[in-house]
Amino acid sequence: MPIVSPKMIGLYLVIAAIADHNPRRDLNGLLDGTQEDVMPAEERAAIEAELDPPFKVHRPAEQTTPVVFCSPHSGRIYPRHFLSQSRLDANQLRKSEDAFVDELYDCAPEFGAPLITAEFPRAYLDVNREPFELDPDLFAEPLPDFANMHSIRVAGGLGTIARVVADGEEIYEHRLRFGAALERIERLYRPFHTALEGLLEETRQKFGFAILIDCHSMPSNLMAYNPGVRPDFVIGDRFGASCDPRLTEVINTHLSALGYEVFLNRPYAGGFITENYGKPTHGVHAVQLELNRYLYLDEARIEKSDGFSAVRKDLTTMIARLVDVAPTLSTRAAAAE
Repeated sequence: MPIVSPKMIGLYLVIAAIADHNPRRDLNGLLDGTQEDVMPAEERAAIEAELDPPFKVHRPAEQTTPVVFCSPHSGRIYPRHFLSQSRLDANQLRKSEDAFVDELYDCAPEFGAPLITAEFPRAYLDVNREPFELDPDLFAEPLPDFANMHSIRVAGGLGTIARVVADGEEIYEHRLRFGAALERIERLYRPFHTALEGLLEETRQKFGFAILIDCHSMPSNLMAYNPGVRPDFVIGDRFGASCDPRLTEVINTHLSALGYEVFLNRPYAGGFITENYGKPTHGVHAVQLELNRYLYLDEARIEKSDGFSAVRKDLTTMIARLVDVAPTLSTRAAAAE
């Protein structure tokens, strides 16, 4: 039974048609063959040298739980060519990064749960977007009809290829070639989602269902955009659509008991990963968990603060709790089948 949505499958078919075994050749064909290079050779070389592999799957010695963790925005390898293209320095670019979130959850394999982490940064390519959620203002040529140019995220400059960092600063000095974006998607986006989909399907086959915890962090200046909002954690379950409500309740109860202020679905109800993979009737439950950066990070210097260890300890107890209660979801998952 497929995990991904029909929309996602259709977009994957477009990607597959773009690049089979020779991305450079096929992407050139898509762009009418007039450009010798659709991605600058320097950028391609940087990807091949610095982002191989583009993600890591941290597996336990034996997977003993249906819980899977994902950190799609904690990648901190910034390709040299990307840095040379940007009008921002590395520290400014990192404002979009969920810095060190992968390390906050890196104990997951000790509890028998796999963890998948992106190596590339969100400012370079965002896998928590549709494959072609693209901003027409970012590109030198018109975008094709299959691109989603009108989402709220694109309007904010934060599409699959971001135009701005989290504080609104423009990333690039010049517009990009569309073919370069396609090649980033082919080399980085597609392998990441293929691996995540495979991990969830493997888990579902083994346990009868899977639970995906999509791990993120949010800026502490959230109140500047949402007056009166100062959550420590935000649980996003697409307003109950992406998981069994018991999963949301377990996380909420545990974090609240630790003294954290927990909000549900505001201001984040879950992004593309949660929406796309969270299919309870197909045996896959997904939750997005946002952590306020003031709890663990010096946001100005992008360094761990004194609170990092305490937050990691609390998240470790949450992971243990999730692993402990995960079997209680099996009855509803089985009934949905």
